[in-house]
Amino acid sequence: MTYETIRCWVDRFGPQIASRIRTTRSKPTSTWHLDEMFVSIRGQQMYLWRAIDDEGEVLEVLVTSKRDSRAALRLMRKLLRKHGISPTTIVTDRYRAYGAAFSGIGLHVNHVTNKRANNRVESSHVPVRRRERKRQGFKTARSAQRFLSLHAATYNLFNVSRHLTTAKTHRLLRATAMAEWRLATASGA
Repeated sequence: MTYETIRCWVDRFGPQIASRIRTTRSKPTSTWHLDEMFVSIRGQQMYLWRAIDDEGEVLEVLVTSKRDSRAALRLMRKLLRKHGISPTTIVTDRYRAYGAAFSGIGLHVNHVTNKRANNRVESSHVPVRRRERKRQGFKTARSAQRFLSLHAATYNLFNVSRHLTTAKTHRLLRATAMAEWRLATASGA
């Protein structure tokens, strides 16, 4: 078995597994955090837009070539279509494209832009940076989008706030996550 075989399996079966995982997840909280970060794809600077909820669940990722209000609007439309609910509060940095996107779709929410209020989503970029270094970057925007959306679904399943739980609770949460994983992958082992 080679790395290429595993990559082909991920490309073929990954979206199915991710969609099964997403169907079992609960609804997101009513406070969403949005942010964008720079990602180098084959030497070209691209932008990775991320949305998470208050509990750290990754709601959506979007890779774009531009950092403008159209990209922010695409992210918001994708979020609202995927989750079917509108948040009550959205926390962002002070980038004005978010406000333009909210008014562009007629979304009236509490928009928080305080200093350090968006640290939750800034911290959620760390696993992506770690993966980016391990893979020596991404080759195309499409492959980055595909990998990051699959990674987000898997990350949401196995992300347990270890420092907030006891060892017994942590083992219970990990066992539940493994049971959901086995169900999503349809493996009996």
